[in-house]
Amino acid sequence: MTQNIFCLLLPRFNMYSLMNIVEAPRIANYLSPAPLYAVHHISFDGASIAASNNMSVECASPPERLDRNDMLFVVGSWGAERYANKKLFSWIRVQARLGVKIYSVEQGAYLLARAGLLNNRKATTHWSYIAGFQEQFPDIDIAEQLFTEAGQITCCSGSTAGIDLMLKVIRDHHGEALAGEISNQVMHHPVRSGKDPQRKSLGRGLERLGPDVRAAIEIIEANISDPLSVPEIARQVGLSQRQLERQFNKSVGCSIVQFGLLLRLQHARVLLISTDLGVREIATASGFNSLSHFAQAFKKCFGRRPSANRQAWPEQDAAPHWPGTLGGFLETLNAQHKAKLENQKAL
Repeated sequence: MTQNIFCLLLPRFNMYSLMNIVEAPRIANYLSPAPLYAVHHISFDGASIAASNNMSVECASPPERLDRNDMLFVVGSWGAERYANKKLFSWIRVQARLGVKIYSVEQGAYLLARAGLLNNRKATTHWSYIAGFQEQFPDIDIAEQLFTEAGQITCCSGSTAGIDLMLKVIRDHHGEALAGEISNQVMHHPVRSGKDPQRKSLGRGLERLGPDVRAAIEIIEANISDPLSVPEIARQVGLSQRQLERQFNKSVGCSIVQFGLLLRLQHARVLLISTDLGVREIATASGFNSLSHFAQAFKKCFGRRPSANRQAWPEQDAAPHWPGTLGGFLETLNAQHKAKLENQKAL
């Protein structure tokens, strides 16, 4: 029996995330004597929905009711954090009452949250939006992992996590052998579990960080609003301050203080684009005691004042842009360090 997969697309969805959801079922059909899945694209926003890369997907209007055996994927990215179509929310709630399995993809989690489907459930979204999601929905147990499963609701963080999710879905439906064949076809090895982390490296290429440095980073991330001192971080990690700072500089390429500042600024930017909090509230939530210090540091890092960063993808911009990456931050630090050395030589 062919199983229907309905992909509900929001404007500016991430095409890469969608492809990683629909390719595994396509290959399952290719490898099977009879089709196992039928993919349908639907939308409440028109017959042709443009992705963030400007490619468009033709969509049908959503059917009034899906079958209990159907799967519904809510695919959203830029703008989903503020999407507010009451008709869509009502429709999703109807499908949930019918027992349809519902999956959010990337920022699609915002829609399930607003529809009331994530109450008292574990959920996830793309790591770059987790801070903003937590602020909007403090009662939802948000986790930074590839995907979460809670009854009939599954949340996927997007991008390549969609491959791992769909391989699990196909394995549950049709067995380990078929899932393994699909994994070979797309050369996706190893297949990851839903609990695997979304991030492995932090701005230093693809090498993995040592356990002590990663532990320090987790402590910094857990204390964004009330930053800990370097000696306290070292104490919690179980190293001397000197040992930890040496390992951190070697692995990450900057000091613990500099890295913590960047994380706090990135945290602030997510709150700016995904919540209605005021700039002063965001400064406090990001660990800044002074609004002027926050504004100065923010502009230095991102090139614009905090008040000019209230949209992840401003309407006047042709494409989204995410300034202030860790790699760029480290390059700036290295350039400043070289300039300082050259000035010292000149003297």
